[in-house]
Amino acid sequence: MAAVSPFPRIEIVTPSLPGCSNGNAHTAGRWARFLAPLAQVRLATAWSGEPVQALIALHAWRSAPSIERFHAAHPGRPLAIVLTGTDLYRDIPREAGARQALRRASHVVVLQEEARRSLPPLQAEVRVIEQSATRVLRQDQAQRHFDFVAVGHLRDEKDPQVLLDAVGLLPGTLANGLPPRVLHMGAALQPHWQRAAEDAMRAMPHYHWLGGVAPLAARRWIARARALVHMSRMEGGAHVVIEAVRSGVPVLASRIDGNVGLLGRGYDGYFPPGHAQALARLMQRFAAEPAFAIHLAAQCALREPRFAPAVERAAVQALARDLLTSKIS
Repeated sequence: MAAVSPFPRIEIVTPSLPGCSNGNAHTAGRWARFLAPLAQVRLATAWSGEPVQALIALHAWRSAPSIERFHAAHPGRPLAIVLTGTDLYRDIPREAGARQALRRASHVVVLQEEARRSLPPLQAEVRVIEQSATRVLRQDQAQRHFDFVAVGHLRDEKDPQVLLDAVGLLPGTLANGLPPRVLHMGAALQPHWQRAAEDAMRAMPHYHWLGGVAPLAARRWIARARALVHMSRMEGGAHVVIEAVRSGVPVLASRIDGNVGLLGRGYDGYFPPGHAQALARLMQRFAAEPAFAIHLAAQCALREPRFAPAVERAAVQALARDLLTSKIS
């Protein structure tokens, strides 16, 4: 007879399993590793039906069927929902199913502090667990170009158009005497974004769309860049921003809750979302004023310790302990 493990069982439901190149998949894989000392962890795109001690669901709307089935089968068992940007800023306001899923939760997790402001009144406990990244040392920057990088799949929520428009407003030579080079990484998730990126490369020699890039390669590009440009309209808490901060690379970011929650309300590297002219001006100022670039780097450095893996691991394990000691029917 097979030995019975003394560990409790936790299932993590995520729209995308590890191996996919999106944020939910990376979060699920990281959390499974963090929880391994405390529980048997199963990853799935839908609840398996197994009578686990607790369920953790990433994405309220896309995981709503699993949440409903688990709640119906085990109404007293702990259920944590981890909210994404599309949950917070699109689906919960307009989708009754997402709001219903939230009402089933015993615990709700958001990925940055500003997200609390977007939540409807809840009975569940709400906690912030910021994501983490390993530290990758900043590398020598290119000497013949002034490199900006942007990392994120080309889809509407990431607003690739504002980057393309901003690049078109940059001069051929920046005030520091170097030509700009904008390296844009991410798969085009709709054909029209692929056409837009390819057209931009033909029209603007300083714009380079690299397509989908492996995570380690993307991190190396970030570490070599002068700044990360993060132009999203909607984020739960972008992991790429955390990766840049952990590499000592300043961030030029849209002023949305998902970025402000990570970088702080007093950060000076924001531009209004969707405003290409403001982004182009910010990029030019960053290149022209070394003191400004140093200031942004110092502001990022103050935030960097909170994104260490040990901090996230402790928070995730604390969540699991709370789930496993909650009332079980």
